[in-house]
Amino acid sequence: MRALLFMMLTGMALGVPAPEWLPQQDLSRRQEFLERQSDWRNGAVVYQIFVDRFAPSRHLEQKLYAAPRKLRAWSENPVAGSYLKDAGVWSHEVDYWGGDLDSVRSRLDYLQGLGVDVVYLNPIFESLTNHKYDAWDYHKVDPVYGTRQDLADLAADLHGRQMRLMLDGVFNHVGKRSPYLQEHPDFFKMKDGQPVSWLDVENLPELQLENPKVRDFIYGSPTSVVQSYLRQEKIDGWRLDVAFDLGFRYLSELTKAAHEARPGCDIIGEIWNYPEDWYPAVDGVMNMHGRIVLLRLLEGKIRGPVASAMWESMVADSGYQHLLKAWLVLDNHDTPRLNHILKQGWQVEMARILQFTLPGSPVIYYGSELDMPGGDDPANRAPMRWELATEQNKMLQLHRRLIKLHQAEPALRIGDFRRLHSDKAFAFLRKTLSAKETIVVVANPSDQPVEEFLQLRDGKLQDVTRMVDLLGSSLAPTIYGGSIEITLQPHQVVVLKPDVTPMPKGYDRYDRMP
Repeated sequence: MRALLFMMLTGMALGVPAPEWLPQQDLSRRQEFLERQSDWRNGAVVYQIFVDRFAPSRHLEQKLYAAPRKLRAWSENPVAGSYLKDAGVWSHEVDYWGGDLDSVRSRLDYLQGLGVDVVYLNPIFESLTNHKYDAWDYHKVDPVYGTRQDLADLAADLHGRQMRLMLDGVFNHVGKRSPYLQEHPDFFKMKDGQPVSWLDVENLPELQLENPKVRDFIYGSPTSVVQSYLRQEKIDGWRLDVAFDLGFRYLSELTKAAHEARPGCDIIGEIWNYPEDWYPAVDGVMNMHGRIVLLRLLEGKIRGPVASAMWESMVADSGYQHLLKAWLVLDNHDTPRLNHILKQGWQVEMARILQFTLPGSPVIYYGSELDMPGGDDPANRAPMRWELATEQNKMLQLHRRLIKLHQAEPALRIGDFRRLHSDKAFAFLRKTLSAKETIVVVANPSDQPVEEFLQLRDGKLQDVTRMVDLLGSSLAPTIYGGSIEITLQPHQVVVLKPDVTPMPKGYDRYDRMP
């Protein structure tokens, strides 16, 4: 809907002839921008939900939480427990708080109001643990979360709100209690007659993807795990757990099969590696390299110009269509929450501003928009603190503002990325075919003011155009000779855009989107 509205406002509708006055380079790139704009995966705002911890069930069934599971009060926080040898898991892995698919559905007004495009659920397969990375049966939703019909209802409700649903696919390993081990022993890697466990975790025997029957079961046939959820429940894609372990061949086959089952779906790989070479084996990666560059920048371990050069190299090496779809994650269920990693409030705020202005799909881990605390697992998986979701919550208001900005500015969602040469700051530019939409981002993570002379790498930006900060500061540099001069205070970041009200001379003649 947003893309359609944008096309109507700009005239960028498919089939509209390209005006003859467009520069030749724009004529050649027009179709590329049309395709970027029409693809929901580019720059989508993703919200990650750990189902057991997001919202308390409206229909809690105590019998579903029989030992070794233990049902906790929503007011409790998770703490590390002891190892349960018989079950092969830690006690905090079987502590439950009682969230389910229906309770997620009950909170969609909140997510829609926040501005979320995609809801991504941690695993929901039948299994022992609360995290469910130890599937027993891929074709069943765990009863504590509901049924596949509940999943279909959630997907339909989201689609009615112009939102999407993605699931977590754990196809490298299962749980040791899975009946697959007895029914299909040839599905597993074996050594000395025993299944090989992933990372030597007793509860996670590894699947043998080299076996064609395994691949057919996971993704190859219309009734396979990957395809059946896309076809039947109409989910919109998969985030693939430990995708770097699956390898290029099997990822490519899985992605192709998924696209045949549901054209236009999204396949995102959990890949902590440098993101080069992974596209088109997956549609996008979880951009953990981009994450670590940002964290080190904000921790003061690398300077702004080095960080921007690293992002420039990553863009050049990885392919831009890939990075627009990549998920830019700052915290999730595998990491401490952002406010635990970055100790200062300005660091967290600057990290979020950069996350929503750099290329890719920004991911919000449930509760981080409320400034929920949380260290290492399991503290980072606390139940959602809904009492913090108030108009007085400054972090929530920042997220709403950044999401609105990200949705409203085409350059931030689908625009090109250009590094800006800077002596001290982290600086970059996002641009479409229209300079009226160009965005310039400059961040000063140091504790000293910085004065910068910046070359603006957009030949359509008119001389003597005033730029305004979309974040609301009074900084308003004027463009002279394709450059600006600005002074940033310590820990300040600005998001600058040309002020074209009223329209400066020139823009109305050549600077129009086709």
